[in-house]
Amino acid sequence: MISETVHMFELVTLEGAHVRLEPLSLRHVDGLLAAATGDRSTFGYTLVPDDRASMTAYVEDALAHAARGSQVPFATVSIALDCVVGSTRFYELDPWDWTALAPGAQPVARVGPIDRASIGHTWIGPDAQRTPVNTEAKLLMLGHAFDVWGVRAVRIQTDARNERSRAAIARLGCSLDGVLRADRPATDGTVRHSAMFSMLATEWPVARRRLVERLER
Repeated sequence: MISETVHMFELVTLEGAHVRLEPLSLRHVDGLLAAATGDRSTFGYTLVPDDRASMTAYVEDALAHAARGSQVPFATVSIALDCVVGSTRFYELDPWDWTALAPGAQPVARVGPIDRASIGHTWIGPDAQRTPVNTEAKLLMLGHAFDVWGVRAVRIQTDARNERSRAAIARLGCSLDGVLRADRPATDGTVRHSAMFSMLATEWPVARRRLVERLER
């Protein structure tokens, strides 16, 4: 099972007019560090390393997950700025267990090898914020999840206190499923409540059209 997953999630570059998502590697550490060590006022609810040792460990951890087939991490490159401006990844790449069904029940045919994916671990440096970079990156990732992997749903979550992030996720066309209370430790040392959003495969065509229209304005 693991070997199939590793083979399936081969290295892929996703590129649009404004952003290029490159498979994350240690060669991106310098660029990530430059993006992370400017104005850090928007990183309050996000884990963004601020020194070489911790950034290297951050990338190495992502690569270890990728080697196990559990995540697909990217370096986010602004085409306009011609530099790395952040990072994002797919994670929680879930094939559901369809064997535990009631007698006579037939599973709904799976389009691809997984049923659901999450997008997260996303941060963008201040120079690329309020640009089309994040919107197009999400468009590319949602398109890959729905159109290539054939997932039934994509989840995106954020700290419930992060109103800016929640608004951005909603603008993608995702719906708020609810708030998972006392979900995990927060980056500021408190207990995090997570706002959970999702988009279904049936909702993707309309969301894709709206995102494309936003980028064309």
